[in-house]
Amino acid sequence: MIITARRPAAATPASARLTLFAASFGFLMVSLDATIVNVALPTLGRDLGAGLSGLQWVVDGYVLMFAAFQLIGGSLGDRLGARRAFTAGLGLFMAASLACGLAVSPGMLIGARLVQGVGAAVQLPASLAMVRHAYADAAARTRAVGVWAAAGGAAVAAGPVVGGLLLAWLGWRSLFLVNLLIGAVGLAAAARADPAPGVRRRFDLPGQAAVLAALCGLTFALIEGGPLGWTSAPVLAAFAVASAAGTVFSRWERRAAEPMLPPRLFADPAVSAAAAAGFAQNFAYYGIVFLLSLFLQNERGDSALVTGLAFLPMSLAAMAANLGGGRLTASHGPRAPLVGGQLLFAAGLLALLAVGPGAPLWAVCPVTVLVGLGGGAAVPAMTSAVLDAAPPAHAGVAAAGLNTARQVGGAVGVALFGALVAGGFLPGLRLSLLVAAAALLAGASVTARWVRRPGRRAGT
Repeated sequence: MIITARRPAAATPASARLTLFAASFGFLMVSLDATIVNVALPTLGRDLGAGLSGLQWVVDGYVLMFAAFQLIGGSLGDRLGARRAFTAGLGLFMAASLACGLAVSPGMLIGARLVQGVGAAVQLPASLAMVRHAYADAAARTRAVGVWAAAGGAAVAAGPVVGGLLLAWLGWRSLFLVNLLIGAVGLAAAARADPAPGVRRRFDLPGQAAVLAALCGLTFALIEGGPLGWTSAPVLAAFAVASAAGTVFSRWERRAAEPMLPPRLFADPAVSAAAAAGFAQNFAYYGIVFLLSLFLQNERGDSALVTGLAFLPMSLAAMAANLGGGRLTASHGPRAPLVGGQLLFAAGLLALLAVGPGAPLWAVCPVTVLVGLGGGAAVPAMTSAVLDAAPPAHAGVAAAGLNTARQVGGAVGVALFGALVAGGFLPGLRLSLLVAAAALLAGASVTARWVRRPGRRAGT
């Protein structure tokens, strides 16, 4: 049984803006950490003695926990109130960032990254639920979501640039310690933001355990499949655990009295289509940024600073596309920017096939602009599609469902593409580009079919 708490007075325009500022800062911080570490991977390998699989775990450990705990994080936000959950998650994230900055071994860094992912999983769905509550008007909410998505999308794209600059000036530890400054701003703003109402709901611990087991098994199998062998006992066991846990989760959620991911959220095919698009988006983006960072430094011999600056055109394009995509979604609905963005993203990846180690940077950077424009335009659209379809009482869970799909895609992309390059970097990179483009084209096809045009039913 679900008991809804008494709804507080509607947010004033001033408190709504402050809420949006706090939520955007939180999204910026957790999104920045998903990619800022990529340019430091060769340095971390040398300083901490980490191999390729260890470096994959540094990236994927964060993304894995981010994905695995978002559903319960969304439930926590719905239960406690979005602002309380946001503050708790942000505080945990900052503490884990400090531990990352003090790490002296690969194991310590990976462990702290896992805790970072849990903090991010708690505060991210809460941040979107804060925005959802603060803006009752649909058009105003869509514009606000565009700003929120722009903060996160720009941070993901700018991560390699910021990482390169910090690495060159202050060392790799600064990539994590900068979160203390960003987080302090977010906490100060959240203290005065509009408090969203809470909903009394039990935690779905069996569902959470099943999700965690499925994602850990899948990630382990994909990362360790190359070094250990795809038919080795540990890898086959991990695949078996992932499959069994995924089946248990699906069956449990249909029978649970208060499921972590209510099946009725997916009764509207637009929600499922947006989640599929989110998976494809992060699968392609996180995986390719991971490989491009290694390509520029290890294959071309560029410095970390030059590598970071090489991502600048893509970052600027993503920022502009996030804002433009939000406006386009507000005026024309999410279908066109979502489908068009994923097609443009795929075109950029296919164009990268022509780029070899000897190509000048001026030939590499313009191609990545297509990636930034396409990816940036799609994020606000997929977020708005989910929020428009979800009941207000389940805004946190709906946001968590979308972002879980996105983070699972990112974890799988890094793990799979890392495995593909283990046997030869350049052939593996080209194959990864083709796989990523194919995933985006599939996502565009699904969203073209099921995400609504304005005034029309899904699928028409």
